[in-house]
Amino acid sequence: MAFQWPIRVYYSDTDAGGVVYHANYLNFFEHARSEMLRQSGFEQDELMQQGVVFVVSNINLDFVRPAKFNQQLVVDTQITKLGGASMAFEQQLLDQDGQVYCQADVKVVCVDATSFKPQPIPKSIKQELARVS
Repeated sequence: MAFQWPIRVYYSDTDAGGVVYHANYLNFFEHARSEMLRQSGFEQDELMQQGVVFVVSNINLDFVRPAKFNQQLVVDTQITKLGGASMAFEQQLLDQDGQVYCQADVKVVCVDATSFKPQPIPKSIKQELARVS
């Protein structure tokens, strides 16, 4: 089951040619993962207070076609692996016809908010994400 987060390409997301600047795809994907966590009942500011932070440890992007100013798109996010201290995601930026604009394989690690050393994903989060993925 995939989580889908709609986006619109704003002028500030684009370069002088009206095409999404390559680094902004990272923002689209990050926002979708954050909203997936929020929809599952976990607010990142509350997790930080509990000493839990999620950080990207690896990302691989494939730019398929240029997204342009004012397009309405959706970020499709799927958890492909849920490990002890890490999660792997497959994310795609799609239009309403299912055409892929960019895709990413992302590895996220759960770390301690103070030391930034890896720690196990809290059981409550792992159970909920396993249920929705």
